[in-house]
Amino acid sequence: MVGNGVQPSTKTAISAATPAQRILEDIGDTDSCAREPIHRPGSIQPHGHLLVFGGADLRLLQASAHVGDLLGSALEKAFGQPADRLFPGEAGAELCRGLAQVPLREPVQLGVLQCRVGQFQTIAHRSGDVIILELEAVPTEGVRSLESLYPHLRASIQGLQAAATLDELMTRTAVEVRALTGFDRVLVYRFDEQWNGTVIAEDRNETLPAYLDLRFPASDIPEQARRLYTLNRLRLIVDASYQPVPILSPGGGGGGGGRAGGDGGEALDLSFSVLRSVSPVHLAYMRNMGTATSMSISVLSGDRLWGLISCHHAVPRPTPFSVRTACDLIGQVLSIQMTALDRSGEAEHRVALKRVETRLLAHMAASENFVAGLIGAPDDFLRLADAQGAAILFEGRCHRVGRTPSEDTVRRIAGHLGEHGHEEVFATHALSTLMPDAGDCIDTASGVLAISISQLHPSYVLWFRPELVRTVRWGGDPNKPSAVPGTPLSPRTSFETWKETVRWQAVPWRPSEIETVRDFRNAIVGIVLRKAEEMAALIVELQRSNSELTAFSYSVSHDLRAPFRHVTSYAELLRARASEKLDGRELHYLDTIIEAAASAGQLVDGLLQFSHLGRASLTHVAIDMNELVAEVRRLLTTEAGGRDIRWSVEALPEIQGDPTTIRLAFQNLLSNAIKYTRNRADAAIAVGCRTTPDAFEFFVRDNGSGFDMAYVHKLFGVFQRLHREEDFEGIGIGLANVRRIVERHGGRAWAEGEPGRGATFHISFPRSPGRPAIQPPSPIPTSVPPR
Repeated sequence: MVGNGVQPSTKTAISAATPAQRILEDIGDTDSCAREPIHRPGSIQPHGHLLVFGGADLRLLQASAHVGDLLGSALEKAFGQPADRLFPGEAGAELCRGLAQVPLREPVQLGVLQCRVGQFQTIAHRSGDVIILELEAVPTEGVRSLESLYPHLRASIQGLQAAATLDELMTRTAVEVRALTGFDRVLVYRFDEQWNGTVIAEDRNETLPAYLDLRFPASDIPEQARRLYTLNRLRLIVDASYQPVPILSPGGGGGGGGRAGGDGGEALDLSFSVLRSVSPVHLAYMRNMGTATSMSISVLSGDRLWGLISCHHAVPRPTPFSVRTACDLIGQVLSIQMTALDRSGEAEHRVALKRVETRLLAHMAASENFVAGLIGAPDDFLRLADAQGAAILFEGRCHRVGRTPSEDTVRRIAGHLGEHGHEEVFATHALSTLMPDAGDCIDTASGVLAISISQLHPSYVLWFRPELVRTVRWGGDPNKPSAVPGTPLSPRTSFETWKETVRWQAVPWRPSEIETVRDFRNAIVGIVLRKAEEMAALIVELQRSNSELTAFSYSVSHDLRAPFRHVTSYAELLRARASEKLDGRELHYLDTIIEAAASAGQLVDGLLQFSHLGRASLTHVAIDMNELVAEVRRLLTTEAGGRDIRWSVEALPEIQGDPTTIRLAFQNLLSNAIKYTRNRADAAIAVGCRTTPDAFEFFVRDNGSGFDMAYVHKLFGVFQRLHREEDFEGIGIGLANVRRIVERHGGRAWAEGEPGRGATFHISFPRSPGRPAIQPPSPIPTSVPPR
């Protein structure tokens, strides 16, 4: 331990048993560390005296054992006496006036009191309902008043305020405190997130060894000691070999039995005492370090203990209260300057990141969607979080930039975030501590910073940092236990440098980086929501327009059906009755009218069927696809015209859907396969299915005329044809019907082909009715193997 943090006690002979000792007599292992009442030790250090006053007339309730020597009378007779009787004269009256005005907690200096045994600096504070007065012997040499220290103190503060960097500030602090106190060594000690401490600055002579850059485990300054450092900013131990002086109550009760007010309550709270005794284990710890005197000044960042200014001297060295007060002021200035420098650095970094964020927002605004905007600006995308890699998980797709884990690992990390309900922004510099199975990606993702951009779907933007291997120098082995279970606690005896290689950790994310990506998340969510609202409005408009078009096409096709039939019927009737009166050209004209009217009628029938498919309700039942395909093949026997077609039909699954419309879809697909293979002597048609986690993907493959993939986007359109009517008959609506049927079932349709080598048509149906089949198309070859 670098400061004088309190450690659990072992059994040590002192003038009276303390509460901490009695706990250790009963327990004697590390459990006592958390139970030791270090703020209620029942004793003080011997370089001063302590008196406890209570009531309106300030009567003496408790006192340290040697106060009788100070007062010139037996301590038993002094108990119950008012303060003005114990300290008569003008000096005593002034002391009593000061005691009546003592504030809560913070110790205040009441001046120098001349007693029969010498001069004492008087220091007082309140503890609950009582006032604690402490008297420290005034050193015979050295500075006595804060006023005489002011010139040095002013220069010291100006030096701290001039520091341009955190390192310079810490070094100057160590130099100035050592100049004020004359200690052999002054350290600035910083805590990390796990409360391990690192010496980040040092000023010393050659008497004590250097501790700069050494790290000390959190157990050296246990939790209750850190709480006490937060409350009371300064602690002095004058001599590590001192014998504690017990605090007594009327009747001769010792420190453990001494009670505030003598009413049987708990031991006196000495949290703000300047003379409070410390654990014997800590005193042995100091002796093992080779330090007789220790003084620690707390450095706070807000309400949190940030670190300590720790001072050591090889021989006992009293330090006047005025000097300690000056050091406390330097500690407070350090806290203010440290916070200012840190905030200034973070503010500059945040401004730089905001410029990057602005550029990224401009990219996203100019792109089709935010994903394209980020992928299109990879340098700024990574620079936003000072990362080496990044990934976007959105709408089921994974986009990666820079050095990243594999796509499977990225999805696994995102899954972990979703399963454990992490907040909108997640940051860690040691992913393996949260995901033990993430050890395979430490070279790319030891550190992860992630933002969630959807509460409905697992959508994330993630940044990655690789492992940073570093060596930490400890002041002794941090893994060595302080005590063997079942044996008394003992202090650490070795402070030899012990090196540890730290693995599986990245550079921690800075607060400015976390805040910037938090703001960036809000921008992305706003873009996504705005796009979603625009899409929703567009879908509503499209649905309305589609409904109107469907109704119009149904009405038009229905209304045109009868006139075209009339035209065809009357034209045929005219040819039957007047064919003898018409010459060859006139008969040709009449045949053309009949053919055109019949063709138009077919178009109207196709349009009517297409409209009907969009309006008819679907009945979902279980369908045996083997039976359905066999039935369709029987229906198409006439179309095959007795040709020798080689059929290859795989075993097909059972699906849920509307049997009438699905039968129509397969009838169209198989009819097309028969039609477009009629010029092949070795015609071959294959039907099969590929099962994915989300869908059943059926395919119909032929070795017919095929098509050019450059026109595949027209293939499923209404009245779209990729072949001449003279080569292959048809009105170009069958595949449009197929797509409409499949999409109404929540599936999708696509095709692949090559001129002269055949085509493969795919249709997918979701495995759960009503659930979209989002699986990407499977690469099934378009050619049919030879016989």
